[in-house]
Amino acid sequence: MADQRTDPVAAAVAGELRLLDPEVRSSAELMAGLLHPEFREIGASGRLWSRSEIIADLVESSRPSDEPIGASDLAGLLLTPDVVHLTYVSDSGGRRARRSSIWVRTEAGWRLYFHQGTPSTD
Repeated sequence: MADQRTDPVAAAVAGELRLLDPEVRSSAELMAGLLHPEFREIGASGRLWSRSEIIADLVESSRPSDEPIGASDLAGLLLTPDVVHLTYVSDSGGRRARRSSIWVRTEAGWRLYFHQGTPSTD
């Protein structure tokens, strides 16, 4: 496995997988540590979420005992030395979605800048 300290794609993948962890999703502090201050998400419903809105919603609806969200077909592309684009398929209780994330390197480490999910039946 690639070294997260030296491989930007590995660092972004590690961050993305942490965001799928129920313990992280149920903690505002852990979520905030992974989301860029300017974070935005276009949810599967089409709604545009701000950083504070997504943190509040996930913390309210998640429990550390929840099943982890599955991720498959993870692929990352280094767009610049400080920007990584990830794509993958998530599975949460049989609900599948194609996902796209933009991770940026900041002084505080790698942070998720943008995320979009689109429901998928395949």
